[in-house]
Amino acid sequence: MSDMASITVRQTASPIRRAKDQRATLVGLGLNRVGRVATLDDTPSVRGMIRKVQHMVEVVEG
Repeated sequence: MSDMASITVRQTASPIRRAKDQRATLVGLGLNRVGRVATLDDTPSVRGMIRKVQHMVEVVEG
């Protein structure tokens, strides 16, 4: 990772029966299985992706 601030997210819900773009957003965040955790750079684009699937993820720290 770079020296930017980071944000850690955990997937809390299954993408089954969700829209394809929401599933693709989870994959873009590095998540694709319930309980998986990803640490990402805290950028506006990452925050937007998290907001799009906020009902399936939780921010652990960041």
